[in-house]
Amino acid sequence: MTEAQFAKLILLTNVAATFYMVGVIWCIQIVHYPLFAQVGKDGFAAYEAAHSNLITPVVGLPMLVELATAGLLLFFRSPAIRLSEAIFGVILVGMIWCSTMFLQVPQHSILAAGFEVKAHQFLVNSNWLRTIAWSLRGALALWMTAKVMR
Repeated sequence: MTEAQFAKLILLTNVAATFYMVGVIWCIQIVHYPLFAQVGKDGFAAYEAAHSNLITPVVGLPMLVELATAGLLLFFRSPAIRLSEAIFGVILVGMIWCSTMFLQVPQHSILAAGFEVKAHQFLVNSNWLRTIAWSLRGALALWMTAKVMR
């Protein structure tokens, strides 16, 4: 495999992981997180535990693939893709990971003990950061792909 072919493979893998996560995050933001409030206090701790256990394999590998390929695009990219575009992609991934670790995960930890209105509201509101960042990553991925295809 040539370096140019490897760069295209990295870009395509990045696009796939990014768009997978764009779909997941919009579903979480618009459907899943708002429905937390409908579960009821009695069954919420079990529901939150099930959510955490089930969502991890759904998002874990694609997030790691996206992180790795975003980093690789700094070093292996088509000449059509500027370094600044690859850096912006890494910055967005960093924002997503930081938001996940420092904003969403702590709210899930609070909710693990039972439904708490403030934690739920903060979870839904702060998750817009990830939703917007992943949407921007999707747009960036399309932009870079279009440039390579020209």
